[in-house]
Amino acid sequence: MPDSMPLSKPRLDTVHAYERLTPDLVLDALASIGLIGDGRLMALSSYENRVYQIHLESAAPGEASPAVVVTKFYRPERWSDAQILEEHGFAAELMQAEIPVIGPLTLDGRTLHHYAGFAFSVSPRRGGRRPELEDFAVLEWIGRFLGRIHSVGSRSAFASRPTLDLQSFGQTSRDVLLAGGYLPLDMESRWLKAFDTAMQTAEAAFASAGAVKKLRLHGDCHPGNILWTPEGAPGAGPHFVDLDDARMGPAVQDLWMLLAGDRAQCNRQLGALLDGYEEFREFDRRELALIEPLRTLRLVHYSAWLAQRWHDPIFPINFPWFGSSDYWKGQVDMLEEQDEAMQSAPLVA
Repeated sequence: MPDSMPLSKPRLDTVHAYERLTPDLVLDALASIGLIGDGRLMALSSYENRVYQIHLESAAPGEASPAVVVTKFYRPERWSDAQILEEHGFAAELMQAEIPVIGPLTLDGRTLHHYAGFAFSVSPRRGGRRPELEDFAVLEWIGRFLGRIHSVGSRSAFASRPTLDLQSFGQTSRDVLLAGGYLPLDMESRWLKAFDTAMQTAEAAFASAGAVKKLRLHGDCHPGNILWTPEGAPGAGPHFVDLDDARMGPAVQDLWMLLAGDRAQCNRQLGALLDGYEEFREFDRRELALIEPLRTLRLVHYSAWLAQRWHDPIFPINFPWFGSSDYWKGQVDMLEEQDEAMQSAPLVA
């Protein structure tokens, strides 16, 4: 496949589910549960689901003015209702523990609603900005809440939601890419070799870490999923949003995406996070050896995620480089770099 040739476009005779999600349908869905929009609707940034900020004619039950809510329409056929409700239940547990997580509102006795073939939820709108992770006090503050989140997450296990492991993020991702023919012929063998080598190294790292505990996680705790309110303002500090990727896994999964920079910087950042974290929960230092393997799994899973979403018209528009030889050459280079990183000494805190 030449560098300039994208993957085949979605067939014109098929209509993706989200193409039916018009502004009128969004407002009708809200009206079906007693929330009447005043016509002001703004799409928020989200590739996986469709999320809208909507102004209401009056405040939602239990909420104060201004009457603004965030409505999420879940990607059809991604999660079952049982899996979505487990996410909602986890959010409710965290909020009951006075942890600043933004979860769905209970309306008509339910948090999950259905309309015209879509599952959706409604949450209060909360403002904030990305946290300044260069500030160690901010990292320590976030670490305290992550320790509290994991204390709640360790009380029980998900019954329906998946586990982050080598099979689900590694081998399953490989199978998706091969079955769909997403690897160009000139890069397929190189990528498979790099993948197999990296997975062997990752498997050895997981084995050497031993039987680390798996618990309910946020799952996608990157800076974009933390809203920060400055000190002095109501509700100051971090607010955690988007539990859509909540799953079982090792605690360190919710920490490593907050680290950036060279090794020395990451060690200092990790130290600040764990200073706060361990005020509420002990952290198993063996898990530090899993940071680079987890980064490798996320790298592979990202490619499979793009492949699985390619029939959604928004993906070819926003990721036109996916499927090119240049893209896959970059993936090979990163897998080879990750193989070296996984063999290096873990970060310390």
